[in-house]
Amino acid sequence: MMLRRVPLYYGILHNLKLKAMKRLVILFVILFSVLELQCAKVKRVEPLNWWVGMNNPNLQILVYGDDLSGLTPEISNPEVTLVNTERVDNKNYLFLNLTISPKANAGVFDIKLKRNGKEEETLKYELKSREANSADRLGFNSGDIIYQIFPDRFSNGNVQNDFVKGYPDSTNRLNPNARHGGDIQGIINHLDYISAMGYTAIWVTPVLESNMHSGSYHGYAITDYYKVDPRFGSNQLYRQLSDECKKRGIKLIIDVVLNHSGTEWWLFEDIPSNDWVNNYPDFKMCNFKASTNFDPHRANVDQEGMADGWFASSMPDLNQRNPLLANYLIQNTIWWIEYAGLGGIRSDTHQFPDKYFVSQWGKRILAEYPNFNMVGEVWLESPAMVAYWQKDAPNLDEFNSNLPTVMDFPLTFALPQVFSDENDPTNNLNKLYDHFSQDFLFRNPMNMMIFADNHDMARFYTQISENLLNCKLAMALLLTTRGIPQVYAGSEFLMLGDKKLGDGAMRIDFPGGWTDDNVNAFTQQGLGNDQIDAQNYLKKIQTWRKNNDAVKYGQMKHFYPQNGVYVYFRQSGSQSVMVILNNSKEGKTIETNRFAECLGNRSSGVDVISGATISLLNKIDIQGKTAMIIQLK
Repeated sequence: MMLRRVPLYYGILHNLKLKAMKRLVILFVILFSVLELQCAKVKRVEPLNWWVGMNNPNLQILVYGDDLSGLTPEISNPEVTLVNTERVDNKNYLFLNLTISPKANAGVFDIKLKRNGKEEETLKYELKSREANSADRLGFNSGDIIYQIFPDRFSNGNVQNDFVKGYPDSTNRLNPNARHGGDIQGIINHLDYISAMGYTAIWVTPVLESNMHSGSYHGYAITDYYKVDPRFGSNQLYRQLSDECKKRGIKLIIDVVLNHSGTEWWLFEDIPSNDWVNNYPDFKMCNFKASTNFDPHRANVDQEGMADGWFASSMPDLNQRNPLLANYLIQNTIWWIEYAGLGGIRSDTHQFPDKYFVSQWGKRILAEYPNFNMVGEVWLESPAMVAYWQKDAPNLDEFNSNLPTVMDFPLTFALPQVFSDENDPTNNLNKLYDHFSQDFLFRNPMNMMIFADNHDMARFYTQISENLLNCKLAMALLLTTRGIPQVYAGSEFLMLGDKKLGDGAMRIDFPGGWTDDNVNAFTQQGLGNDQIDAQNYLKKIQTWRKNNDAVKYGQMKHFYPQNGVYVYFRQSGSQSVMVILNNSKEGKTIETNRFAECLGNRSSGVDVISGATISLLNKIDIQGKTAMIIQLK
């Protein structure tokens, strides 16, 4: 009996143990779940780091995770003071306001998150040393020629990142609205070409993460403001691009988007508060009435419709009147300047955000980097409207944008009309003369970005009906008149692109940027004769311009057009350059005594384009549809 009962006894005991263990497991799971709910799970901390020695000692840190509102942060570093903690409607956020002592050293400090006095999580936050002379960095200026690059359509330097897990909008070159595979490595691979062409700065359209389900190739619907999109590369590769640029004397200009994000932005998906985005949760389209920013007779409802309306249904309009968001965006811009060693900023849709916010944004950046430069996209039709947005403009409402440079869209709109064969060439040139005569409106006419086209408009060569001679005239003007010239990648060899076909179809791939391309514009293989002519033409003028202070920084004096010929001078110290644009199809002879106040006692000069020595005594002959750039002796 005993032999039969022992196994039964042990069997019963075993079953009891199993049941007890199961109960313990269940209890443990319940207990763990409760603890998990109570315990912080920090998912993001932004900015990713900061720097000691900044002009502004204040730093706002966003901490995001599961149910953080009941936590109390503590900092033990004596050189870092936690001023206060701001909590918002969404319990997953904490905003820590710190003050960093000027005596603080670089290093890592702890941010302890406590609940009811008990530490639940410790964050490691790093303060780094700034690079030498960081605050004194020189931004782009009129001495530069900016090359604009649309990275997805420029060059595919790394095919391994064409398809990235978790990023559904992948590469398909057959679809004009899909990604084509261009990336940061592709830009690095062709920096020697860019430098050899005479460009001294590059404006790269946004490369930050845009993890949208479709149409993400342009990068203007950002979903992570601190992360380079892996289909373009990485943060480290972007910084490498900046380093490689510096080796060649090229400044890297970042494209900053302050007005809107993408709908897949993590901060929109789990929004901190309803006032983080304008017209939330409803969608309301912008009225695009930019003049309401300065119209003294505007109705408030119209001004709100401009500032608060969404740019597109996939791009939530950010409410920069929310101080936490405003600080987030400003710190993000400064973070990228410092992290990547940038040489400038292009601000997208600059007149669309709250204008007092962009004023504060500019002021904060210039406080850290007094010699820096930012250019704003102010897509407006008249010089007076554009002038309103330049720093220190004498505006009636006393608004100061703190934006040093503005884009000269009125000049851009005039160029296809001026360099056209349809109307009288003298009347066409008068549009140029009248345009530059309005420079009295601008606080600093030299801080105007001048350009023939960019990624948002039809290619200039398409606009002027593919006329090589007119294209050369326009390029000669842009490279020798006042301002900061910008050339869109591909325009140097007459790339075409018609906006009527849609933005994606207009933004054609740069030939030679992909290994299977039959044409390679980087080497001129397969280019047509006119394309090679245009490319060599720009290269000659641009490489010459790099070493001519008169054209880069000098004063401009122009003479009203006569007989289809426009003449102006650029002068700096002992250097002087005479530019002659003959917009007529016929050759012309101009009498030089009219220009005595600029010529002085100079009797000759060298034409930069032809290399010929030009006599300045009595008269100068110039062929039809030709530019002469004469460096005076």
